[in-house]
Amino acid sequence: MTQETLKIGVIAGEVSGDLLGGDLIAALRVAYPGNIELVGVGGEALERQGLKSLFDFSELSIMGLSQVLKRLPLLLRRIRQTAEAMIAARPDVLLIIDSPDFTHRVARRVRKALPDLPVVNYVCPSVWAWKEERAPRMRAYVDRVLALLPFEPAAMERLDGPQTTYVGHRLIGDPDIRRIRAARLVRPDRAPDDRLCLLLPGSRSTEISRLLPVFAQMAQDLAARNPGIRFLLPTVPRQEALVRRLTADWPVKPQVTTTAEGKWQAFAEADAAIAASGTIILELALARVPVVSTYRFDWLANTFLLKKVKVWSAAIPNIIADYIVVPEFLNEQVRPGTLVRCFERLAVDTAERRAMLEGYDLVHERMQTPRPPGEAGAAVILDLLATKKAGAKTHRPSSSSPSH
Repeated sequence: MTQETLKIGVIAGEVSGDLLGGDLIAALRVAYPGNIELVGVGGEALERQGLKSLFDFSELSIMGLSQVLKRLPLLLRRIRQTAEAMIAARPDVLLIIDSPDFTHRVARRVRKALPDLPVVNYVCPSVWAWKEERAPRMRAYVDRVLALLPFEPAAMERLDGPQTTYVGHRLIGDPDIRRIRAARLVRPDRAPDDRLCLLLPGSRSTEISRLLPVFAQMAQDLAARNPGIRFLLPTVPRQEALVRRLTADWPVKPQVTTTAEGKWQAFAEADAAIAASGTIILELALARVPVVSTYRFDWLANTFLLKKVKVWSAAIPNIIADYIVVPEFLNEQVRPGTLVRCFERLAVDTAERRAMLEGYDLVHERMQTPRPPGEAGAAVILDLLATKKAGAKTHRPSSSSPSH
């Protein structure tokens, strides 16, 4: 590959995608011998790599159907704006990161205008969980997919999706998780009168409001059955007021923290956790914190979305292990008495706890990669560009070819 400038179009719609993008571009700067220029949408991590975002990407962090409908005109305008900017910039490659409702709509528009532009999708959409028909449709506008989970390449192949490479998950190399995992491997048993329960009701106000009332009754019952028990509740700063209001009348008030240090300290000290379903379950598994997964959907999701879900489990550790490692309870199954007894069995050395930790170790093993995700993703992009360049040379007419 020559020393010429490599122009990359990049679109990240959320903080997690921005972090992934920043890591990948940093790896590309090491692997690519020439200059790299960025154009597109992103946050602080990509801006540190030289991106001047077209607009504040926090506008795209919208959750729930009602919010989407309310802000639909803005979203449609941003889709058009981003696509037009990419078409005008004519980058060498387009990197779309997660947020498929936004990034894929942009990619389709760009591919229509620039049919030879290579497109890489970082973070495999959850086509294996619902709307499987999306996978083959992606082939029209995505050349490569960079997957975070080890089962996704096989799933995409089964569903006739684009070529997919498992590059690894950032959590595997997270220094805090690695530190806590190492500490928990040798942690001593806690005294029976000093139990610690980690509560993680989610980061969205709807999740917190639906789960914390159930957690309140569970905490009261646990305290009655386990004198001296303490509760740790990490949350994000924007939800602190809501969490404190909903826990104000608990007989045993949880210790609420909003700092990263507080969260990781809670991970290190807790005997077991009760958590809202999501990426946090994978974090807990990799850190070797026994957990019960819970979730309560709103009426709209219960009515229209759940019946479309094809995957057998919502807990990522279960899908990676291919058996039930983490117990899951949904909707009316999320009952205080059930959670109490699950915690009590997982907080001490029982067959249930040992089986869960064995499953965690299997998940950890299956998620290993020979090199960091950013490096692996950079290699896929450079290989794709080299292949495209070689193909263009092969199909380029020679100077001696007759004209028609």
